[in-house]
Amino acid sequence: MSKVRIKIAIFACFVAITVVTLGAFTRLSDAGLGCPDWPGCYGFLTVPNETHELSAAKDSFPHLEIEAEKAWIEMIHRYFASFLGLLILALACIRLFKKQKTKSPNRHYYLLLLLVLFQGALGMWTVTMNLQPVIVMGHLLGGFSILALLVLLVLRLKYTTITASVTSLTCRLCYVALGVLIIQIALGGWLAANYAAPHCTGLPLCDNLQLFSWQSLFTLPEASATYEFGVLPFESRVSIHFIHRIWAVITVLTLLAACWPLLRAGQNRLLRRSALVVLTLVAIQVLVGGAIVHFQFPLLLTLFHNFMAAMVLLAMVKLCFFISLTQKVGVKYASIN
Repeated sequence: MSKVRIKIAIFACFVAITVVTLGAFTRLSDAGLGCPDWPGCYGFLTVPNETHELSAAKDSFPHLEIEAEKAWIEMIHRYFASFLGLLILALACIRLFKKQKTKSPNRHYYLLLLLVLFQGALGMWTVTMNLQPVIVMGHLLGGFSILALLVLLVLRLKYTTITASVTSLTCRLCYVALGVLIIQIALGGWLAANYAAPHCTGLPLCDNLQLFSWQSLFTLPEASATYEFGVLPFESRVSIHFIHRIWAVITVLTLLAACWPLLRAGQNRLLRRSALVVLTLVAIQVLVGGAIVHFQFPLLLTLFHNFMAAMVLLAMVKLCFFISLTQKVGVKYASIN
């Protein structure tokens, strides 16, 4: 049963990566409102294409024009998200009905299940509240959280302890770096939710940096019939984008400070390799971020930027997990078969 559980968890990780990527593609394609209702699309479980379906959809939503391409992007994202929810439910059920006692992290399964249910609610509110930025950002963070918890579950099933000598300062730096990275991802989510990416052009600073102000940075969107394409004033979006860049510098420096001590030759192989993966992914992410601005925010490159953010998070979660195991005494690593 342990083998089945870990295989499902690994498969769920790949599905979660797909869901996060599809969610980013949905936002970047302006398809978040491709289906104006939830969980169906214009009242159907698929995008309406038959004459009678189109007629019924037009009667139910007379003020909207059906854009099949955007509707399919949104529905494919929902299908994958629903499938991920079923996989997480299966994991929780397997653990619930498993009779023999194991060291399996019980609460981890139930936390995942609760989170995926809440994520479904956020998905519904994203549509019914017409892309309200706070909800959109919460939905993005929920997807990243589910992905991180699934990877952490796989790690907890595979590894018990590792032998390594890590100073308390390095441990704290790794945990702080993870927190700084999460803030950066949240800032990126807020930037995306407010459609603020194209409002800060030029490298390394914004060409229109004179519009930056702390007051505009903390301006919240006013009530609106729809938040598609953003409702914040131009200067607020410039400020949001610029602070994302500033925190990116802080994030890179913090990750470098946390990972560098782990690259020593005498350090544990798992820790050295994990730290090197983090720094490599961060370097790629910085280059991609610069390329996005230089080439004026192409969709595929921006999508890859979102994907790389998830990869950096997972690499850092893995590193922090290994760091936590250094506090235990035991074998180098143990796999549960």
